[in-house]
Amino acid sequence: MNSSPMEALRSVALYTPDLAKATRFYTDVWHLNVVETRDDAVYLRATGDAHHVLSLHRGAQAGLRDVTFRARSEDALRHIAQATVDAGGMVLRALAPVDEPGGGVGLTVRDPDGRILRVVHGDVRHADAHEARDRPIRLAHVVLNSRDVPASQTFFERALGCCLADRTKIMAFMNINRDHHSIALGDADNNALNHVAFLMPDIDSVMRGGGRMRDAGHAIEWGPGRHGPGNNAFNYFIGPDGVVIEYTAEVEQIDETYPVGSPSDWVWPPNRIDRWGISAPPSADLKQAQRSIFFIQETNT
Repeated sequence: MNSSPMEALRSVALYTPDLAKATRFYTDVWHLNVVETRDDAVYLRATGDAHHVLSLHRGAQAGLRDVTFRARSEDALRHIAQATVDAGGMVLRALAPVDEPGGGVGLTVRDPDGRILRVVHGDVRHADAHEARDRPIRLAHVVLNSRDVPASQTFFERALGCCLADRTKIMAFMNINRDHHSIALGDADNNALNHVAFLMPDIDSVMRGGGRMRDAGHAIEWGPGRHGPGNNAFNYFIGPDGVVIEYTAEVEQIDETYPVGSPSDWVWPPNRIDRWGISAPPSADLKQAQRSIFFIQETNT
């Protein structure tokens, strides 16, 4: 599972029409910390070593600017650039020093469906990485909707070196390191952002986060529960601008011996939608939010 030129999922960049409001939510309620601000953008870190796991950018409408990965080497970036073109994508920004907080070198690519992906290497890492109760450590995964999951899966495999870990009736789970999945592709009639998951230290923190979010007026839209593929505990919410966010913990760690699952391996008994069998189905509001946030390409790209 370690053959990918990518090391990890690092961060997500979102556009928001109300930067101050979104920043207050992600610091006061979601429990990230501002690590740097620049012009019309705010960069927020978790407790892990990534310089930032989320950046908020002022924009006319809510949207997804990019998803950023960390490459294993600068040579890996060169490989990804060529592989992207070979897989039918486009290099939007060639390999060069990164001109925003976090630094390093990187490139920006676009897949055939318009998803904007950045890959960096040599970015800043915090020396004080730690775990703290009720605070996110890092990103766990990003799930992207797809009108054509087989085609999207092929691009992620050929361009970025992702490997299929599991395929269910509704989702392809893609692996790049020991985490069961860092990217998943959901069968849909759109190419929107499905959700962003933040890794918590333990199940207790996932549950405490659920109570804290409810206190702040954000209902648990799905959960608590435990997924099949990945075996991770979850609570889902709708954050600012309609972005679906998840607190998760205990993501399954796998290696090359992990058997790739098929839809027949992930069938629940009637009226059950997770391992525990206690969660109600996702809310109608959640399902709508999971189809409302799209990639927006910068006009100067």
